[in-house]
Amino acid sequence: MDVDAEKVKELTNRFIYHAPKGDQSSRYEGIRERALTYALYLNVHCPESRELSLAMTHLEEVVFWANASIARRE
Repeated sequence: MDVDAEKVKELTNRFIYHAPKGDQSSRYEGIRERALTYALYLNVHCPESRELSLAMTHLEEVVFWANASIARRE
């Protein structure tokens, strides 16, 4: 099976560890802090429900993907 060089580069970037560099750690923390603030707000203002659970799951995904954008693309 042949995979072109660009595809190998992209897949490698997705599946390797990216050690934080520069100010990345503080930016990751800022994203997590803001997400926590919003999660707490939602838990105060929304009833316990499947919908709230899904909102929390998607908020976790937002944090993951935002941090991944920093780790993978810088």
